[in-house]
Amino acid sequence: MIYERALLFGRWFREGVDDQNRKIIEYAQLNADGSFEFNFITLKINAAEQEEVVEQVAELGDWGLVADIHFTITKNEVLDEQLYAADLNDSNNYHAYRVIQLTHQVFEYQHIETKEIFKMRKVADHIGHC
Repeated sequence: MIYERALLFGRWFREGVDDQNRKIIEYAQLNADGSFEFNFITLKINAAEQEEVVEQVAELGDWGLVADIHFTITKNEVLDEQLYAADLNDSNNYHAYRVIQLTHQVFEYQHIETKEIFKMRKVADHIGHC
């Protein structure tokens, strides 16, 4: 199936739980020029039953969509407000996904190697009036 690339432009959001039972929140900005910014926030429940930030990482790079294949190349990371160049020799900075669903509101995709499925929702730029 061929998907329209322009449907991906904008801001996306997802949250889930990792294998250590921590909440993972992702905000993604996919730009028309093929650049991206992904922000990952990892939370755990502390002794006071409140969510506590364990880690916050931003990744910057390039993305694309060809037919039903979405791919990303991470070129930089931001940790503790410091920008670091990603190691482009590291295969962990390259990912490919098969698109399962892509609409104006939902982006669902599966990692080609791990088979993990992700489902993101579009973040509205403007609040409409009913």
